[in-house]
Amino acid sequence: MATQKRGARWGAIAAAGVGLASGALATLAAQRHVIDSLRARVERLEQSAQSQRDANIAQQQRLHWELLSKAMDDPELAEVLDTYEEAVSAKKQRQFLFANALYTNALCYYRIGNISREEFFGFARGILQNPIFREYWYATRPHRATLIDTSEEAELGQMVDDLLRQLDEADSDEWWVVGEPPAD
Repeated sequence: MATQKRGARWGAIAAAGVGLASGALATLAAQRHVIDSLRARVERLEQSAQSQRDANIAQQQRLHWELLSKAMDDPELAEVLDTYEEAVSAKKQRQFLFANALYTNALCYYRIGNISREEFFGFARGILQNPIFREYWYATRPHRATLIDTSEEAELGQMVDDLLRQLDEADSDEWWVVGEPPAD
């Protein structure tokens, strides 16, 4: 009789243990479902935030182009943007404004992921072959000096500065091989 009672107790304990384990597994499964749902929601929110950031950059680029276009069309408005150390003619000012538009367009493309850092480097290497762009780049060096050193724009500007120095020092006329493209 005592053996039967012990067996029944152990059976009840085992049943309780199985019930406890299955309850714990059910709870873990429900928690896992909630965690997966939350993770998916966070991913959607992050994608939405990135899309909004890209849309904001694109909108800013459009506004930048509109302002530069107005300045290129109206010499009186262009005077507002004449912050160079040396005086430049109205023609040169329009050329500098257009050079700025080209550069900031490439910068925008890079920021929203349409081109890689290596492609940006290739763009810079090509555009630096133009003497007007080089003159613009030299004239705006003080402007870039005001950027925060660790900002993406400052890093890319420094990359272009280094490339320009390498192009100036190169012994070869094969400009397309000068400089080492950065790793992404």
